[in-house]
Amino acid sequence: MPDMAYSVAVETYSDYSKLAESGIFYNASPVAGTVKRGEEGFHYEMLKDTTGTYNTSSNLKNPLPAMDKDQAVEAERLFLVNCGICHGQKLDGNGPLYKDGNGPYSAKPANLSGADAKYVAMAEGTMFHSITYGKNMMGSYASQVTPKQRWMIVSYIKSKQAATAKPAEAAAPAGKTLAPVAKDSAAAKK
Repeated sequence: MPDMAYSVAVETYSDYSKLAESGIFYNASPVAGTVKRGEEGFHYEMLKDTTGTYNTSSNLKNPLPAMDKDQAVEAERLFLVNCGICHGQKLDGNGPLYKDGNGPYSAKPANLSGADAKYVAMAEGTMFHSITYGKNMMGSYASQVTPKQRWMIVSYIKSKQAATAKPAEAAAPAGKTLAPVAKDSAAAKK
C-alpha cells in the first residue's frame, strides 16, 4: 500500500485537473451517504432532485420525537427568527415585511395559523420541503437552519395549528336539510 504510506499531498488551492492527468481521481465531493461532522444523520434521498419531489415530499415523516418544553421554546425561537419576519408572530401571514400590505413586500405570506385548511392539511414532509427548497415567493432556508431545526419548526407550526383548530361544525344528518328560520317568526318576537 504505497499510496497509504506516501500519499500525494493536495494543497487547498491547487489545480485538481493535473491530478487526473497523473491518474489520481479527486472531485472534491464528499462520499455519497456520508454525514458532515456535527450534523444529524437524516436521510433525504428523495429530496435531492427538486423537480417533481414537492408532491412526493408528503411521504417524508418527521424523524424527531415529540418535543419537550425546552425544545418547544427553542422551536418557537427558531420560527420567530427565521419565519416570523414574513409569516408573523401569530403565524397569520402578517409579519413585519408584509404589515397588512404596507411593508416592503406586497405578496401576502401564507397564513399558517390554522385559519387556512390548506396549510393545516399540509404534510410535515411537504412543509420541510418548502423550508428546504422554497416555494413560490419564499426562498430556501436550507443554509439558515439545519435539518433538525427545520423539523423543529415544522413541529412548532403543527402544534400551533392543532391548538387553534376550530372543531368542525355539526353537520345535518345525511338526507335531511334544515329549513332556515325566518327572522320575523313568532319565536323570534318572544
